[in-house]
Amino acid sequence: MRSRLAAQRKPWDIIVVGGGATGVGVAIDAAARGYDVLLLEQSDFGKGTSSRSTKLVHGGVRYLEQGDIGLVLEALKERGLLLQNAPHLVRDLAFIVPNYEWWEAPFYGFGLKLYQLLAGRYGFGKSRLLSREETLRELPNIRTEGLRGGAIYYDGQFDDARLLIHMVFTAFEQGATLLNYVEVTGLTKDSQGFVDGVVARDRETGEEFGAAGRVVINATGAFSDDLRRMAEPSAKPMIAPSQGVHLVFSREFLPGTSAIMVPHTSDGRVLFAIPWHGHVLVGTTDTPVSGATLDPVAQEAEIDFILSTAGQYLAKAPTRDDALSVFAGIRPLVRAQGGVSTAALSRDHVIHIDTSGLMTICGGKWTTYRHMAEDCVDQAATLAQLPERPSSTRQLKIHGSEGSSDASGHLGVYGSDAAEVLSLIKKDKRLGEVLHPALPYLKAEVIWAARQEMARTVEDVLARRTRALFLDARAALNMASTVADLMGSELNWDESSKTSQLASFRDLAASYLVHL
Repeated sequence: MRSRLAAQRKPWDIIVVGGGATGVGVAIDAAARGYDVLLLEQSDFGKGTSSRSTKLVHGGVRYLEQGDIGLVLEALKERGLLLQNAPHLVRDLAFIVPNYEWWEAPFYGFGLKLYQLLAGRYGFGKSRLLSREETLRELPNIRTEGLRGGAIYYDGQFDDARLLIHMVFTAFEQGATLLNYVEVTGLTKDSQGFVDGVVARDRETGEEFGAAGRVVINATGAFSDDLRRMAEPSAKPMIAPSQGVHLVFSREFLPGTSAIMVPHTSDGRVLFAIPWHGHVLVGTTDTPVSGATLDPVAQEAEIDFILSTAGQYLAKAPTRDDALSVFAGIRPLVRAQGGVSTAALSRDHVIHIDTSGLMTICGGKWTTYRHMAEDCVDQAATLAQLPERPSSTRQLKIHGSEGSSDASGHLGVYGSDAAEVLSLIKKDKRLGEVLHPALPYLKAEVIWAARQEMARTVEDVLARRTRALFLDARAALNMASTVADLMGSELNWDESSKTSQLASFRDLAASYLVHL
């Protein structure tokens, strides 16, 4: 990546600021069209919202109820394309809506049948009503008192951070240059006042450099308004940030293979309980927040809300003591006029061009990242007067998808790269050791992350290259020292660097622990 940056002598066709799903999606689409693309991310890829989702590739059942048919149709189609292009990271998952009132079966049964019909050839499975006995077979831990039955439908599930890393690989293979830990500190303008490049600082070396571009795309999600104000200090805010929180428990709370979907909660959001990487993920909340931070922290009221709502549906109500991890993410929702709650804001994406020529893409959702990117690059090419070329990403396979069926167990998320990870163990059997008995992650995965996946910190490995921090914060803390030793040998860290890395990770991990 650095050599590509150093070799660039002319302005980039497109400079993308932000390395989450939206920014990396734009980089893939633009590079696949043959444009010269530079992407800069201030932290690690997916450090923000893109690693903190509900882990669902879905059309959005609740948007159907809101009447947003267009968004549902788009998302259902994109869900199908994601399964086609990244089968090693996306799979179908059965969801059950338990019914406790007489009207729920016909109401949800009709809605879910419509959801299935809208999916058409991109459908994941047939929805139907379940008897009380069938519901209990699928959800052995559901609360039985008053249970009448349920409705089953199918959606998609994925590992968000791992998909993003494989998207970075894909963008690189298409010719894009992507760098993490490089912060854009300013924007440059031409004689007419139009943005024509960025000023950036490498956060590891402190080196500053400039990069010229025919168009600059702001894909910084919840931080979009900060970059817009660099170009125009008086820019009116576009983002209405909302915080979502998830708790993680052991599989004993949801021992089957199906997920639970509760369509209405007291804060207006859907609640999910989902099997994920051998654990159970429960969330999410919708809490308006005043601003975005890189490391959002769950509020005590949000934790209490999830515990109490989950306790209404599970035979064994989870407690704070049962929570292995808690994580929060900021939704970069597009601001509406008037006093609309964040739960009611549309998840459609918006492309906005400021008078300075800075292009901002925001809103949307993980599932629709590819379509968002295609739309954005179409408009960026027009703005920058680039040669017109069609998008090819509908058929573009994500890195790792070829031969992915050979991978088994937790290494399946690597797809075809799993063979490379295993080859490290063949060369050094010690790398086959697990990092902690509570989780399946191997020492070889740390080496692979440092060598091939641009992992630069202990956090990168434990939060996003593996999902240890999200699954079990205490286990992740116990692994940290071993991870620092392994990374240190790859990245030439001295003792001082290791100590600093461990201190930073321990500070972060403390916010993933649920306090009693």
